[in-house]
Amino acid sequence: MSVTKEHEDLLAKALKGDRGALVDLLEALGPMVRARIEPKIGAHLRPLIEADDIMQVTYLEAVTRLSSFKTGGAKGFLAWVTRIAENNLTDAARAADAAKRPDPRKRITGGDAHSSMIAMVEHIGMTVTTPSRVAARGEAVGALERTLARLPEDYAKVIRLYDLEQWSAAEVAEEIGRSEGAVYMLRARAHERLRDLLGTESQYFTKLG
Repeated sequence: MSVTKEHEDLLAKALKGDRGALVDLLEALGPMVRARIEPKIGAHLRPLIEADDIMQVTYLEAVTRLSSFKTGGAKGFLAWVTRIAENNLTDAARAADAAKRPDPRKRITGGDAHSSMIAMVEHIGMTVTTPSRVAARGEAVGALERTLARLPEDYAKVIRLYDLEQWSAAEVAEEIGRSEGAVYMLRARAHERLRDLLGTESQYFTKLG
């Protein structure tokens, strides 16, 4: 199976904003992406991570990040989607390994909801710890709330449950009806999106020093 003129036509329509064409393109190219990814799922990961998990999160990311695809035609698009899938697998594998040896320093902690929100902002790389700027810290929390509202539903839910409310991956997986592997992938992509979107809110908390 290889890319065809039909794929090129679907891509052209998708890049012009035709969501149906994008869905059709992903469905058409999905088997090729899956065939490249599935052999990379090691035996030790298969109880936790399935190819279906990887593809579901990959499709979501491709739909929401289409604007970041620039050039290369249908072949380039196939390579782009494959890289997204590979990143998802890598992140899930790393998170699964880390879950076996949990490091408390890497969990977001806070005594209350407000403190957890501040810790979340700091966790993804934004510094909001100047003691004299309590008001600015509050604005940072507001910025995070606005940003969470802009995320895909599953992304926001994983952050709220796993990061802010300290649920386990297994509990989150049961709540959202996905596997633990999918939870790890969704969390990794959600953190990336938070970093991107919080950059647009940076006037609220980047001048705290």
